[in-house]
Amino acid sequence: MVEHLFEDIFTVTRLDPDGKKFDRVSRIEARSEQLDMYMQLDVATEVYPMRAGDRFTMVLAPTLNLDGTPDTGFYTQAGRKTLADKFDYVMHGKLYKISDDAKGQQATKVEIYASFGGLLMMLKGDPSSAANLELDQRLFLLIRKV
Repeated sequence: MVEHLFEDIFTVTRLDPDGKKFDRVSRIEARSEQLDMYMQLDVATEVYPMRAGDRFTMVLAPTLNLDGTPDTGFYTQAGRKTLADKFDYVMHGKLYKISDDAKGQQATKVEIYASFGGLLMMLKGDPSSAANLELDQRLFLLIRKV
């Protein structure tokens, strides 16, 4: 079975908080229900439309292989089932920054930054939610509306 690095249900609170920058991409702001995480995510809304109030499951996974074998660096639709079959929108990218607000003591918030071919994600919240994430880690972001 595939190990999920992160999973939660989010609700879109706002679209394009700093104004619309690109025709086919919107930056969404969303809050998670279970882990109280805040997320900003660039979504190709021409392909996958999102609106304020939409609820969706978001998963970060290291591989699409259902047996959990590592990602080989290329994807082929060879007729085999993958984790992507269970979701509507999938992006592949790299985690490029992890920062916390610690000032001499234990961190109360962590910020995780990833890039998916130029579409950015920032996830902010409890450091324990990011325990399985590592800098420079390749990962898949998968979304399915609920």
